[in-house]
Amino acid sequence: MALPSNYSTAPLSEFLLICFPNYQSWQHWLSLPLSLLFLLAMVANGILLLTIRLEASLHQPVYYLLSLLSLLDVVLCLTVIPKVLAIFWFDLRSISFSACFLQMFIMNSLLPMESCTFMVMAYDRYVAICHPLQYSSIITDKFVAKASVFIVIRNALVAAPIPILTARLHYCGKKVIENCICANLSVSRLSCDNFTLNRIYQFVAGWTLLGSDFILIFLSYTFILRAVLKFKTEGAAVKALSTCGSHFILILFFSTILLVVVLTNVSRKRVPMDILILLNVLHHLIPPALNPVVYGIRTKEIKQGIQKLLHRGI
Repeated sequence: MALPSNYSTAPLSEFLLICFPNYQSWQHWLSLPLSLLFLLAMVANGILLLTIRLEASLHQPVYYLLSLLSLLDVVLCLTVIPKVLAIFWFDLRSISFSACFLQMFIMNSLLPMESCTFMVMAYDRYVAICHPLQYSSIITDKFVAKASVFIVIRNALVAAPIPILTARLHYCGKKVIENCICANLSVSRLSCDNFTLNRIYQFVAGWTLLGSDFILIFLSYTFILRAVLKFKTEGAAVKALSTCGSHFILILFFSTILLVVVLTNVSRKRVPMDILILLNVLHHLIPPALNPVVYGIRTKEIKQGIQKLLHRGI
């Protein structure tokens, strides 16, 4: 199929998303694994949210935080993947200006929201292991509610200028976005204005938010490891660390995929554009698909809750 022209004399009201400019045949064989991963993400997160909602023993702050993470995963998936699959299946490449900038805002705000949620979960594990006697008085339902409001407001406010700055640019007829998603820089490159401010703001905002979260996560686990090494009871250290296992694996998934995306973008002159596009799509799909599976397999309470849910026939 021939690529549509990147120029139009008519006033622009929409963009066209071209997923793989050099290898459009990829989308045919990629559609099946992406569809399966999307289905897994929706079903697994749905089961997890329903289990935590219906099982009274899971009405605890740590599981409320997990529910928040799961909800963010669902929204992120629904924001990105259905449009990607619509392009793959039905060649529906067009996306309106408003939908494009809304998608850009959601993607740029939810990514740091997830890292901030991981940071709060790390703090939860720090208090549970390093200050167990004070845990119930510090990590309360009220604490989770305040933390959730902070997570949403902080990251939404910082991410809001990204689509606003991009929407204010002048687009001189170019309408073809060489990406599956409305990434800030992919859209900004279509403008006839200088978008250095967009690039700098996204870089500074992104690394400030993600960097501060990962520093606090690292400090939390440093204190946890130091406290665990002082345990003298046999098996106490292993038991304490096992409570952090699922959380640590999720952070590893999140940070590894993010690191791969960042490094490949830094080396974009050496890495084919189609590989960068594919990694960006997978970054919005693999963690949401794997997060609930990891917690469901590794957390006894959640596993028991799912079994009860299935036993009820719900």
